[in-house]
Amino acid sequence: MKETRKSVRSQSATTKRAQRQASTERLLEAAQGLFVSQGYRQTNLDQIASAAGLTKGAVYFYFRSKETVLLELLKQVQAIVVERALKATASAGPRAIDRLVAFLHHQSKLGVTHRDAVLLLILMSLEFSERKGPVRNMLRRVYRELYDAVERLIRDGQRTGEIRTDVRARELSAIVMAIHDGTFLEWYRRSPTLRGPEVVRALRGVLLTGVSGQPAHAFASRARRTRARVA
Repeated sequence: MKETRKSVRSQSATTKRAQRQASTERLLEAAQGLFVSQGYRQTNLDQIASAAGLTKGAVYFYFRSKETVLLELLKQVQAIVVERALKATASAGPRAIDRLVAFLHHQSKLGVTHRDAVLLLILMSLEFSERKGPVRNMLRRVYRELYDAVERLIRDGQRTGEIRTDVRARELSAIVMAIHDGTFLEWYRRSPTLRGPEVVRALRGVLLTGVSGQPAHAFASRARRTRARVA
């Protein structure tokens, strides 16, 4: 009898954990869509709850505040956009250009698999640029990781002669990230009329030609090899 009660309690706890996880995932997905489509300031907890099919009380129960929801989303974004990108570049080989191709390929894949996660990072960095607090601090940490990773790649390439040296690594990495973010925003704005593969090819070609000083066709076969390796 005692074993039966233990089994029932264990099953009940498992069910509650599963329900909690499902509810938090629904709330986070709903919040991310709203933050991207209408901004953080214009989104309230009632809207998040309604979009998730839950009550406002459920949002308070799981997250306490709208800011906490955003911070949790940014933790997920950090894992998706930064940590996975670093793994992809590390596995691309010793050449800086190959690692840069891998970085660009990984980020372009996110445009299909996790578009709103990337857009959330970009849009929130703009919305919180002048607002002090934990959200801005976290956004800066995430972007700093990306900046540092790209800057290291460029410095490595400059040392080996793969990347131009007439511009400092910091400025080149800034341009890489500016084009990266701008491309995602333009893709989002004009998604019905822009073809994803063509956007990715243009992004890769323009960036690699710009940072290396070599013509775009010089990277075609390398890009194909990198795509096959990191796919």
